[in-house]
Amino acid sequence: MPKIFKPKKVELTELFYDLVFVYAISKLTGLLSHIPENSSFLQQLIIFSIIMIVFINTWMIETVFTNRYGQNSIENIIFFMVDMGIVLFMSNNLDGSVTNWFHPFTLAAALLSGTLVLQYALVHWRTNKMIDKNLTKLFIYILSLRTGLLLVGALLPFKIGLIIALIGVISSWILPGIYTKKMTNRAINFPHLLERLTALIIISFGETIVDIADYFKISEFTPYSILIFLIICSLFMTYITQFDHFIDETKSNETGNRLIYLHYPILFGISLITVSLDFIHENEFSKTSASTILFIGLMLFYLGIFLADFYNKNNIQKKNYVKLYFSFSTLINLILCLSFPSFHAIVIITALVTVSNSVVLSESMIQQTHL
Repeated sequence: MPKIFKPKKVELTELFYDLVFVYAISKLTGLLSHIPENSSFLQQLIIFSIIMIVFINTWMIETVFTNRYGQNSIENIIFFMVDMGIVLFMSNNLDGSVTNWFHPFTLAAALLSGTLVLQYALVHWRTNKMIDKNLTKLFIYILSLRTGLLLVGALLPFKIGLIIALIGVISSWILPGIYTKKMTNRAINFPHLLERLTALIIISFGETIVDIADYFKISEFTPYSILIFLIICSLFMTYITQFDHFIDETKSNETGNRLIYLHYPILFGISLITVSLDFIHENEFSKTSASTILFIGLMLFYLGIFLADFYNKNNIQKKNYVKLYFSFSTLINLILCLSFPSFHAIVIITALVTVSNSVVLSESMIQQTHL
């Protein structure tokens, strides 16, 4: 009979730890808002994506470690504080050309990765359970590979160092998914992981609210300010409907890898939506480009929502008409935004698609719960 985990309490120190990563992601989003001379938006987007993976991957690995082995001990809290300091340094030194901050950033990333190696090494040394020894050894190998490649990359000239550092980052991002089967013997505490991820997304939405706050200044406030706020609220409700109502929180014998990976497009989507809501108001930025970025963000966000269907309750599933509605409404409204590239049209159209999608998903959930 599968073992049902009791929900593990999410400690206040974990939530405190989450704050610095959301701050890092918000600073990272600034890379897309302020493009240096002799650089293009596409180049900045690639840099943004790579660093985003570094931050999210680090948060995910630390969260999985805490889920399985964290005791909220003084030792764990010290590791949290050290990591937070490193992340603050990394996130506050992303200004200007990448060649200026690449080496100190990569060196700090290697140090951050090294703390994760040390945490897993301590558990490996202390435990007598073969399951835990094998699992911690796997993560030690993966994280040691990333740490070593980042360190080498930080010490070499930019062009060569960048390639080596990239290999380290991508390897630590992909390898846990490849070795999912080896993690099944040490299942994740699913309710704890779900709560941590949900908290991270909620805080991310909070950062988006902060970013759109300028629309609510007296000099900027218009009916479109309310529509922009409504866009964020609708996306938030879509996320909550899926992860607070559709998801089966009693899942057992799960590695959590799928739940982790599907949150990457959600976080990427929120970041792109956040920056594009600034772009649509700027005269110097193409409205066509801004609306394209906005809808790419929406598509990534909705992709993560639909990938979560794997964890849905048996009695509550997304109906096919819901999936079709999301797909067609998002695509059709993207075409409309590209056809009418003005601030007012983009805001109205985006509000319509996000609100209608949220309502359709909520109605589907309500109908099924009352059957």
